[in-house]
Amino acid sequence: MHSDFYNMPAFETIRPKKAIAPLVFNSAHSGSNYPERFIKMSKLDSFSIRQSEDAYVYDLFSNAPIFGAPMLHAHFPRAYLDVNREPYELDPSMFNEKLPNNYNINSKRVMAGIGTIARIVSEKKPIYSKKLSLADAHMRIDGIYRPYHQTLQKLLTNTLKQFGVALLIDCHSMPTLNNEKDRTPPDIVLGDRNATSCSGVIVDLVENIFSSAGLKVSRNRPYAGGFITKSYGKPKHNIHCLQIEISRHLYMNEASLRKNENYSALKQIIDTLIKALISLDIVGLSKIQYEAAQ
Repeated sequence: MHSDFYNMPAFETIRPKKAIAPLVFNSAHSGSNYPERFIKMSKLDSFSIRQSEDAYVYDLFSNAPIFGAPMLHAHFPRAYLDVNREPYELDPSMFNEKLPNNYNINSKRVMAGIGTIARIVSEKKPIYSKKLSLADAHMRIDGIYRPYHQTLQKLLTNTLKQFGVALLIDCHSMPTLNNEKDRTPPDIVLGDRNATSCSGVIVDLVENIFSSAGLKVSRNRPYAGGFITKSYGKPKHNIHCLQIEISRHLYMNEASLRKNENYSALKQIIDTLIKALISLDIVGLSKIQYEAAQ
């Protein structure tokens, strides 16, 4: 099947003039290039289909390459393909053909309609007007999903070779969370797979920067980290991964998807975070942790 991104890049790596720290940034859900064929297949209008998009997250972190760290940025939208899932986490009800037995058809994400190829966007709005072909799924997974992960893996491998350690910051946004038992919902959720994917010292630093800016931070609740955090965060092998979820109300109008008056202030906070992570002695930190584990 002809790729929907045959005439435009599905993703890109923005590289610094010189990598000065063992950091890689990833924005997998902020893509906003909606292929024409995809729009025609959808029962949603061009605005409604954007409800699951991590709007502006790439832009919020876009100074990372200027400060000395590469960033991988998806142009394809999350509603089209979600690389923060297993490669074949698919809903059989979406397809004309029977899915192979080795596909994961029973995960919580699939049941919720948000597998590798989503069935719905937020507010449980169905995306497609009719069933898809298995060839369509393979076109997206083989042609975009796998190259995306190969690129991310190569970035981390090269960083590890250069510095002896690597830290992946997985950048996301989240809808404003509802109050839970009269508690104020968090502005930021840090996911380290319950203290297994990233050094606690790194997570402490990130939490302190956001907290010092007056933001409420939660760890691993309700988001402990997705497929990317789980797959790449291997501190014992000197690869750390931290997922950062930013509440959209901090920087945008969630109804209109337009930036609000606080956007610039939040971007300054994130710039402060990026600079602090670049200045952190991640190499020395990882060495100390390794020796402590012996």
